[in-house]
Amino acid sequence: MRGEARSFSAARKERAAESDRWLKDLFRTATAGAPGAALVAVGSLGRGELAPGSDLDLVLLHDGGQDVAGIAERVWYPVWDSGVGLDHAVRTVEEAVQVARDDLKAVLSLIQARHVAGDPELTRAVREAVLAEWRADSRRRLAELREAADQRAETAGELAFLLEPDLKDGRGGLRDVQAMQAVAAAWVASAPGPRVREAYELILDVRHALHVVTARGADRLVLQEQEAVAAALGLLDADALMRRLTEAARTVSHSFDATWRTVDRLLYGPAPRGRRPLADGVVEHGGEVVLARGVSPRKDPVLVLRAAAAAAEAGLPLAPATVSMLAAQSPPMPVPWPEEARGALVALLGAGRAAVPVWEELDQAGILVRLLPDWERVRHRPQRNPIHRFTVDRHLIETAAGAAAHTREVSRPDLLLIGALLHDIGKGWPGDHSASGEVVVRDIGARLGLPPADVEILATLVRHHLLLPETATRRDLDDPVTIEKVAGAVGSREVLDLLAALAVADGNATGPAAWNAWKASLVADLVRRVRSVLSGSPTPGAPSLSAAQAALARHGGGAVRVVGTGVTVVAPDRPGLLWRAAGVLAAHRMVVRAASAASAGGTAVIEFSVVPEYGTPPDPATLEADLRLVLAGRLDIEQRLARRTRSVRPARVPVAPPKVTLVEDASATATVVEVRAHDRPGLLWRIGRAFGECGLDVRAARVETLGAEAVDVFYVLDRIGRPLSDDVQRAQVRDHVLAALR
Repeated sequence: MRGEARSFSAARKERAAESDRWLKDLFRTATAGAPGAALVAVGSLGRGELAPGSDLDLVLLHDGGQDVAGIAERVWYPVWDSGVGLDHAVRTVEEAVQVARDDLKAVLSLIQARHVAGDPELTRAVREAVLAEWRADSRRRLAELREAADQRAETAGELAFLLEPDLKDGRGGLRDVQAMQAVAAAWVASAPGPRVREAYELILDVRHALHVVTARGADRLVLQEQEAVAAALGLLDADALMRRLTEAARTVSHSFDATWRTVDRLLYGPAPRGRRPLADGVVEHGGEVVLARGVSPRKDPVLVLRAAAAAAEAGLPLAPATVSMLAAQSPPMPVPWPEEARGALVALLGAGRAAVPVWEELDQAGILVRLLPDWERVRHRPQRNPIHRFTVDRHLIETAAGAAAHTREVSRPDLLLIGALLHDIGKGWPGDHSASGEVVVRDIGARLGLPPADVEILATLVRHHLLLPETATRRDLDDPVTIEKVAGAVGSREVLDLLAALAVADGNATGPAAWNAWKASLVADLVRRVRSVLSGSPTPGAPSLSAAQAALARHGGGAVRVVGTGVTVVAPDRPGLLWRAAGVLAAHRMVVRAASAASAGGTAVIEFSVVPEYGTPPDPATLEADLRLVLAGRLDIEQRLARRTRSVRPARVPVAPPKVTLVEDASATATVVEVRAHDRPGLLWRIGRAFGECGLDVRAARVETLGAEAVDVFYVLDRIGRPLSDDVQRAQVRDHVLAALR
């Protein structure tokens, strides 16, 4: 795992040793050699893990017979004067034990306390008393420790999967290893093993490098520091850093979970001792899944998948010894896979959420890459995109787990689950991951023993897994060309239904920025239209206004309805309505996350999905009043937006330049312009105004914000209602929009 990466371990130990020497001198001067006091190191200094930005955590113990206030001043003040951070306490032995009895942070510190100077008997007395009470009251204290770990994980998230992880408090981070050490100190479970210690050292090294790079005691590894941290560690780039960090964090998390299963078993009583059959050669024993007596994996290559499927379906963990045996003794899976193996894989994935921890067990043991060699290319691969919450491999199993909820909606649930597992497998290869994935999945499908017709369906799923969400959010669904192209790509209702289910599972597994009710409704509408065409029916026409929209339209000059995060604007259709309405929202500090615009019977309907920058949304009546003023030319939105733009901080990290593309063959009746840019206040206003200055009208639009990036698509017409045909004019439009974005 470490390879040739530079380690700072020796530097941390030397810093701790230097601090010890300095503190010994301070303490000797402060006490003039008198007995009855001791200086004890806790925290990172106590563990000998002093990073450049670490505070000194110290406890001054005394027996009550010293001028302890004077000693404290003579030790603490030189530390403060040096500029080093200091966390300090003054206690008698009895006070220290009492504080540890009631304060989890204090007891965890004192468990690993280290004597620095003074009377060693005081340090020994505190350690022995604290450890004795920790062990005697382990049932209560370990429950407290587990609750604290759960709260920490809920607040900080999972180190392995976050774009900007917290190295200390994130799940799988430094505090989890320290919690395992505390469990071991209670004599309830073994201390962390070599793999966990190695992972812990790597995370410490990353934190050490972060302190060096930032010149401060930081724990969160933000995007803008990752390249510099990678360089400090001697790694190739930020991706190499994050892959190593992901692997380390997952190793810690895996061991952390196993530790708490041991705690539960030993402290709260074992599960029933009987053996309940779960599958051929697989039984439940003591709340875990194990192999039946006399069963050996050596002659049964399918046993590993059968055991994994049984564990997931029963909602139980695989016993660690069983996983080790399967990893060491399972023979290679025949190629192509036997039907039983495919069935076991589908059963495992079909267990839904329960499949995720079992899959993680197989991954940690190195079993997955033997079963599916292409898995190695996506394993621990980071996705440096804020809309993604998982690494590629975790995203794939999360998508498969989500797809399990949709298996009754499709004719081939097995292909849905396998397609969900492999839909992003191309991210381990250069180029467009959908195109690369199609090539890779053909090989995997043959390896799995799927019939050629099924391999074709699987390849289509991978090649077009983004087709429905991208089309629904970036194309005009009222344009027949849009529906005909999708129908031609999917080819059949069977594949359409599979892609629809995969789109939902993929979006939910990606994160809230990638999937919401607005996008779900657009995809459902697209699927309905395409299904109609595939059934031989004509392409559905443009929808009429809903009753609510018609009621709003009766306002005449324009009306606004705000419901939750949705803002509906209905007004007489006219050029520039979309961008003027967007300007009103931006002026009221509303961030547009998505928008769609269409017209029917001379009335334009614009649906915005918005969130306030902060606070509560503005009053709908105020929005409506400002919209009417803008339409009447009596409100200068541009001036308001200019003031807002000047107050916005620039992006923390470099962003790619905007890109404007005129999409060929996307519509027979309009010119389709796709704009990709970093999101900022009034972006939609600027784009729309640029169209207006070019004499263009926006017939329809799809606007989407993915994290900090906007992907906006506009169907535009010239002054007489035709698409742009002149190459010079098309180039001028592209340049003008680009100029408006700079």
